[in-house]
Amino acid sequence: MMIYRSKKILTAILSFLLCSVGALTAQNAQAQENEPLADEMRNLLKSESFNVGLLLQSTADFTLQDDNFNGGNSFGLGATRLKINGNVDGGFNYNLQMDFRRSASVFDAAIGYRKSEGFGIKAGLQKPDIGLDLQPNPGNTDFINRARLIGTILDSRELGVSASGAFDNFDYTVSVFNGTGRSLGNDDHFMFAAKGAFTIDLENDGTLYLGANGGLNGTENEPVGFLTSQGDRLIYGAFLDYESDNWFGAAELLMSSFETNQLPNDETISGAYVTVGNNVTEKDQLLARVDHISYSEADVSSNLFVLGWNHQATSVISLQVNALAQFDDNEEYFGLSGSFQFQF
Repeated sequence: MMIYRSKKILTAILSFLLCSVGALTAQNAQAQENEPLADEMRNLLKSESFNVGLLLQSTADFTLQDDNFNGGNSFGLGATRLKINGNVDGGFNYNLQMDFRRSASVFDAAIGYRKSEGFGIKAGLQKPDIGLDLQPNPGNTDFINRARLIGTILDSRELGVSASGAFDNFDYTVSVFNGTGRSLGNDDHFMFAAKGAFTIDLENDGTLYLGANGGLNGTENEPVGFLTSQGDRLIYGAFLDYESDNWFGAAELLMSSFETNQLPNDETISGAYVTVGNNVTEKDQLLARVDHISYSEADVSSNLFVLGWNHQATSVISLQVNALAQFDDNEEYFGLSGSFQFQF
């Protein structure tokens, strides 16, 4: 039975990859340098005052064992986004983003004002500027899934006000949020957050971006991983991001300490990852990641290893394939994921 099941899984994986690569090859043959249809879309839908973005992801997930790791064996939808943003008179700007994966849902809804490069303010539902791997949109992440510290320690959206700016090679963000994610509710306690970072230009034409961030969330009965915070949850961490013509990489450590009535002592959750990648061609990347999550008091530890291949067929079509191996204490899990993407 296991052999038959494995053959079915491998056949489905091979079919997915062959269809994707075949489509990508056809796209490449038609548009090596010129993309008249993509250019026509940009002329119609992108301007400084009114900019429309679309993101569609078709996904495939497989487990290599008889378990439910990686969501089992299934085809699905990744991010299914419509984004409208732009600048208007007086230094103001707006941003609206919706996801249609299951039902229409607002992900971003913010109004901003930018006085100068050194100072701007934004109010509404937005990404908190904590967590390096949270900042790229879903179509630009290194791997199909973000590092697991996102979702365990951080919510991907918060409702509130943030101020940000840059001076030479230094940039900052300070924020006040409800601290309840996208629920749009509050219990009269706020989340305060800040980030500061430097960009260093290296001699080999590479850049190194490094900084620290943190926050204090006073929200009571807030879910954090599989626990619940009683309030005054501390978040703190540091990160670095390296990029050159051929090599790129990132490393991040983010921790959260809080009181919970589910354990006798305060809990500290640690999330960390290291990513290393190479631009092997103009259109292809090979990369690897080690992703760690641990709970100090609950005594839970998990390590996830991911190998990835990213292929940019055209300016709007791309493919990602990830191989996964996860080790949780005495348990081992293995799987494969693929994502076929249109992003405009």
